Amino acid sequence: MAKRLVPLFNRILIEKIVPPSKTTSGILLPEKTPKLNSGKVIAVGTGVHDRDGKLIPVTVKEGDTVLLPEYGGTVVKLGDKEYHLYRGKDVLATLHDKWHDVYFYVKGAGI
Repeated sequence: MAKRLVPLFNRILIEKIVPPSKTTSGILLPEKTPKLNSGKVIAVGTGVHDRDGKLIPVTVKEGDTVLLPEYGGTVVKLGDKEYHLYRGKDVLATLHDKWHDVYFYVKGAGI
């Protein structure tokens, strides 16, 4: 049994975030509550090489919270946990708690 899964190339291993079905005070939430399809990045590949042989790294890092498409990805079960493998280009966005974090994330990326 594998103890650690390391994605290859531009693949990203993600654990989907399941929203709670009830509040802390015990109120049950209806199933029609809008849910954000998001997940936490568990592991990332090294990236892909372009035609000139230059490495293009994956744009997210371990620990990031990302917005995912509704469909897609490959389901991977390790033990009792379920993970999803996505290509780097399939991830829609990163989610941040504060605008301050977004500013430094974008500035660090050279954008």
